[in-house]
Amino acid sequence: MLLSNPTIISVLSLCVLCLFKVNVIMAMLVSIFVGGFAGGMGISDILSSVYTGLGSNAETCLAYLLMGIFAACMEKTGIAGILSRKVAASVKDKKYILILVLTLVAVSSQNLVLVHIAYIPILIPPLLSLMNKLKIDRRVVACCTAFGLKAPYIAIPVGAGLVFMGIIRDNMTDNGMPVTIDQIASVNWILGLAMLIGLLIAIFITYRRPREYRDIRITEDTDGELKMQPRHWWTLAAIAVLVIVQLKYQSLPLAEFGALVVIFLSGAVKLEDMDKEVSEGIRLMGFTAFVILIAGGYAQVLKDTGAVESLVSGAISIMGGSRMVAAVVIVLIGLFVTMGIGTSFGTIPIIAVIFVPLCQRLGFSPLATVILISAAAALGDAGSPASDTTLGPTCGLNVDGQHDHIWDTCVPTFLHFNIPLMIAAVIAAQIL
Repeated sequence: MLLSNPTIISVLSLCVLCLFKVNVIMAMLVSIFVGGFAGGMGISDILSSVYTGLGSNAETCLAYLLMGIFAACMEKTGIAGILSRKVAASVKDKKYILILVLTLVAVSSQNLVLVHIAYIPILIPPLLSLMNKLKIDRRVVACCTAFGLKAPYIAIPVGAGLVFMGIIRDNMTDNGMPVTIDQIASVNWILGLAMLIGLLIAIFITYRRPREYRDIRITEDTDGELKMQPRHWWTLAAIAVLVIVQLKYQSLPLAEFGALVVIFLSGAVKLEDMDKEVSEGIRLMGFTAFVILIAGGYAQVLKDTGAVESLVSGAISIMGGSRMVAAVVIVLIGLFVTMGIGTSFGTIPIIAVIFVPLCQRLGFSPLATVILISAAAALGDAGSPASDTTLGPTCGLNVDGQHDHIWDTCVPTFLHFNIPLMIAAVIAAQIL
């Protein structure tokens, strides 16, 4: 019975605990043991799997910690305040212009300037006062940011999108269904369009009404004039180093370390302030980093129970040869797997090994299989308590304690992105 599958039981326990405002890390730890016990593992086996899985996200964890330190240093130099003031000066009282700017910045962080969520703790906190003045519902900003972090890599084969599509190409090819990046991009725009529709619903329908927030001072004012000082130019140079090193070596931790070297050696942030800024950076992004780290252990436990394979095997029995039912079941399985491990990139290798032969058996074309696997991997990334797509917006919007991770980020992004993604994938798979 599908409902007794360890993956289903574990992910449901994670979601229920988070909805009742249990701390995400504690909820994940509980769900790890729930999934392990349901899969017949003992305590020692569960712990062994967790410790093995922690290493899979070690690079990402380090990247997030360095990201937080870099953000703290940028705040120290005052460049964040200058940038936010310039944005505020150009936006003035135009609510939707600010929303558009924040969306475009998020999009560029994935495809143009590959800083991922590093910009969020730098740019968003200084703008909260303006958002409060305009009475913008922060759930809209969470949806805009999540859209920008997610839709570009699904639909556009540049930057993070090239990595995402490359993983799909390699895993489909390895499992007997060769495809190219061009083929993937030729259909994945449908998923990007579905997410755009969900975003427009969030902006103009669901969260269009003004929402009041207390105006709590969280950042120091910059110098009275928006005048660039040498430390600001060195900070911009550090950003350039971050982008160049990442493009050359494809390593975010290395790029961030290089940027920090420029920050400290140039004197933009004094060496005697290093300990303070490192501590502040860990405060900003440490929680996110450890959630991602634990998610690796969670994923390993689910793999070692064999729960995903048995989930797919059980689902096949209820498909009855129907392509429509099969498409729905495939994306639902992807939703549960990704909700648990919090990464669409990491979901692809898990599901492709089973879904590719299954789609071949059911008569799905390569393009239909592409869109099903892409959607199955992406579903849950928006809405998962352990995903950087949700942790990122929260780390910027909740610096004054007025934005709840689950109810103000996870639930809104889940409703406005996962539902359109699922509908688009199921319908497209029938006609491709």
